[in-house]
Amino acid sequence: MNLPIIGRAKCLTFVAHTLLAGCLLGVATCWAAELPSVFPEVSTLPAQAGLPDPLIGADGKAITTAAQWPAQRERMKAIIQHYSLGRMPPPPGAVTGKELAVHTVLDGAATCRVVQLAFGPDAKLGFRAVLFIPAETAAHKAPFPVIVHPSFEIKLAKDQPLDVMNDIAKTFAQPLERGMAVIAFFYQQCGHDKQANFRQSGFFPAYPDYDWGDLAAWAWGMSRCVDYLQTQPFADMGKIIGVGHSRLGKTTLVAGAFDERFALTAPAGSGCGGTGAYRFNGGPRGGGEGLEDVIKHFPQWFGPRMPEFCNQVDKLPFDQHWLLALVAPRLCIPADGLSDGATPRKALAQAYLAAKPVYAMLGVPDHLGISCRAGGHLLAPDDWGAILDFADLHLRHRTISRSFDQLPAANLLR
Repeated sequence: MNLPIIGRAKCLTFVAHTLLAGCLLGVATCWAAELPSVFPEVSTLPAQAGLPDPLIGADGKAITTAAQWPAQRERMKAIIQHYSLGRMPPPPGAVTGKELAVHTVLDGAATCRVVQLAFGPDAKLGFRAVLFIPAETAAHKAPFPVIVHPSFEIKLAKDQPLDVMNDIAKTFAQPLERGMAVIAFFYQQCGHDKQANFRQSGFFPAYPDYDWGDLAAWAWGMSRCVDYLQTQPFADMGKIIGVGHSRLGKTTLVAGAFDERFALTAPAGSGCGGTGAYRFNGGPRGGGEGLEDVIKHFPQWFGPRMPEFCNQVDKLPFDQHWLLALVAPRLCIPADGLSDGATPRKALAQAYLAAKPVYAMLGVPDHLGISCRAGGHLLAPDDWGAILDFADLHLRHRTISRSFDQLPAANLLR
């Protein structure tokens, strides 16, 4: 397979060591490290044809040890927030859940609980979520691994009929059969997916001083699910798994990159703004959906500076392989369809290859996997199978007969 060689282009040196020494909050679940007071304007950034190396520090020197990685992560997170996602608020503190309904589903194989989460000042923020908890069996005992899943379809009334909840449960049959629980929520409760009024919705009115966009807000909602799971005895907090598809695959990648409580991050069909490197997607760069396309149609996904990179993506001081790298040394597996017109495989392949040296440096080269199946733009049963196999292999240390390091053949990369 003939892929362009990814060189180690030196990263910019505009984030000072004082940021790292003085602004880190010192907790693994920190979302919002303080940003430096001054960043270069996009117009002044130098062009970089290659993917910026995540293993080059602010001083231009190589990152060669695991001890250097936490500070490098914070630097990378600050750059991505400033130029791409927008600045995010810190965690709001305790998250509580009021149980609204309980059902037994799948002929007794699982329990369904509808809960209203509440958090923030005076507990005025929140959203509704549904939990599916497998019944204990000889093979599967609590506490269970838990999948956090932002959803396009799950819109819950206070008391959904049993047949509706049973149908929803069927969409999670694969993880439930493997003894994994699921917490799912309708993503637009966290922020409307509309250009016109998204800042008047979801979490945004509570944080007027933060310039974050929808991807960050939806991912922030995933982290609030994890906060709630910390209070639930059925949840194995060492085995939290993020799974999302399409724009919610992008969301899942953000959540896993910024919240270290996700043991496994599985963005599916995430494409541009997700696992696909911007420098290799869209127009003449690699086909499919590119930065200019998503900014035109979905500017609300990003912070205010990302549109400035349209038609000059080579000025990005990062690329999406940085988000894959930010998951390290934890587990990450992108899953894509080979006929998915929104997700150019070349862009995914380049991001995957450019992130791999970080995992290797940290001594866990197999913690970054990849899965490409036949088919188009959907969260397919084969995607679930690959993600769950990857979880069983690494989180449960079970024998799995497949490999997770095989890129598509060169003729399938476009």
